[in-house]
Amino acid sequence: MNEDLKRAMKMLSTALEMEERGRAFYQRAVSTCKNDMGKEIFQTLMEDEDVHMVRIKSIYEILSKQQAWSENWKELNGTHDDLGLIFEKMAKKRGAEIDVDVDTNDLEALDTGIDVEARSVEFYEKQLIKAIDPLEQEFIRKMVIEEKGHYAALTDMKFYLFDPAGWFREKEHGGLDGG
Repeated sequence: MNEDLKRAMKMLSTALEMEERGRAFYQRAVSTCKNDMGKEIFQTLMEDEDVHMVRIKSIYEILSKQQAWSENWKELNGTHDDLGLIFEKMAKKRGAEIDVDVDTNDLEALDTGIDVEARSVEFYEKQLIKAIDPLEQEFIRKMVIEEKGHYAALTDMKFYLFDPAGWFREKEHGGLDGG
């Protein structure tokens, strides 16, 4: 087995561990979150982590057997294409006024999720620099995009929970001048 293949398989092992930890965290967050929007976002993230794990395991298995990257992983989609849009629809449905107090534990879960996703983005971006195979690079770029989407959705939700009116002003691109 060549060194680049060893590196790729080690990267996939580490990625799988990260995704498993992320999934376990989101599963706990779903069960403890008091905010309905939070539960829905955490559930969606948990489902995306499941897809990531299946994708990574599939690539690892193919690399183990064929000793080369394959395009088969591209068939394993199923993540939520734009989690930011999903959150935006939820927020617009709920409106600019939050009628319940936001639970401190929910905010802590959001902060932890934001940290999980930031570390995932950082990990995959570092791996992209090392990747040589075009299929590996494509896989890593897809993971970066998906993890950045998770990060954006969580940071949007945190902003919305702290300042719903401000979130709407920013997302609707309105300003104090009416523009």
